[in-house]
Amino acid sequence: MASNSTQHSDHHTAIIEGVDRVCSDFGDEYWSAKDQAHEFPWEFYDSMAAGGWVGIAIPEQYGGGGQGIAEGALVLNRVAASGAAMNGSTAIHLTMFGLAPVIKFGNEQLKDTFLPRAAAGDLHVAFGVTEPDAGTDTSRISTSAVSDGMGGFTISGRKIWTSKALESEVCLLLARTDGEPGEGFGGLSLFLVDLDPQHCDIAPIPKLGRNAVASCEVAYDELPVEGWRLVGERGRGFQHILHGLNAERILLASMACGIGEVALQRAIGYAKEREVFGRPIGKNQAISHPLAKAHMELQAAYTMMAVAAERYDAGLECGEQANTAKYLAAEASYFAADQAVQTHGGLGYAVEYQVERYWREARLQRLAPVSQEMTLNYIAQNVLGLPKSY
Repeated sequence: MASNSTQHSDHHTAIIEGVDRVCSDFGDEYWSAKDQAHEFPWEFYDSMAAGGWVGIAIPEQYGGGGQGIAEGALVLNRVAASGAAMNGSTAIHLTMFGLAPVIKFGNEQLKDTFLPRAAAGDLHVAFGVTEPDAGTDTSRISTSAVSDGMGGFTISGRKIWTSKALESEVCLLLARTDGEPGEGFGGLSLFLVDLDPQHCDIAPIPKLGRNAVASCEVAYDELPVEGWRLVGERGRGFQHILHGLNAERILLASMACGIGEVALQRAIGYAKEREVFGRPIGKNQAISHPLAKAHMELQAAYTMMAVAAERYDAGLECGEQANTAKYLAAEASYFAADQAVQTHGGLGYAVEYQVERYWREARLQRLAPVSQEMTLNYIAQNVLGLPKSY
């Protein structure tokens, strides 16, 4: 939504123009082919890395751009709005922001070893939290990290929905160092581990959309991890991850708005050109009113996302704003994409017109990485002060 929202600073305008230039080399045919072939978009990733966009939020002392969440969100929004949708934005955002806990809580060896490579786009990062038997209830994580008696750990267990595991060298992994599953979050620790093929079995999960970036099940079998790969304090891994959740909500809201924007633009173009009964279908209020509604909802979601990003970068509390932005953007994105399919009629179901791809990727926003229902729980309990429901 950046291109038609409120006035941007010269700095943000330069980001928009720079990212749009890179994205202009990767059109619908490229993204459709990558999605259908389940192929990672290496050409796109390398172009974004060469432009310095992958390292935009990594501190300058490690070779990054030293920018904030607002700038990162702008990058991801423009990528999604170009037609790349989640296939493009997910390809880069885990490297852009996946190492945020390392930046905040990591020791100097971790930072010096990995952040310069991430800033250069040379290091691909995955994120391993969700487990088959835990799901949203992170306290039930059972993947174990056992001390090896020499300062290191041995990790065994299973994770699901680990995006980019096939391409990634390292994974930010949440594992249990103390206590038993269901006893709370105090026994969970965070590690930056190598995805060593001798100890990690990676299998893609067949899924509805965003197929250029695989989501995987990863089985860890006695993976050796050196002690310095512990991120922050032992037993505080869940708290370290929580620190980055507001940033994640903001970034995902920006992506969702981008998907909604490109879907809406496709629908508007088709509604102007397609004639039925001797008139453009866009003359019909049954077509035009839902598109107008989609535009307003996307603008509202983008505005809330921008407010949340501004508060985050200023060091202010932004849980309410970040969660609200994520919720509104997921709903607005899906409505816009669904209406784009409806506007195209039967052709909306055809791959050729692209909108079915946007619909598949917009639908995911209402599920992951947190469901709309859990976001409502957050607002009900933490903003409205209502009793906890689970």
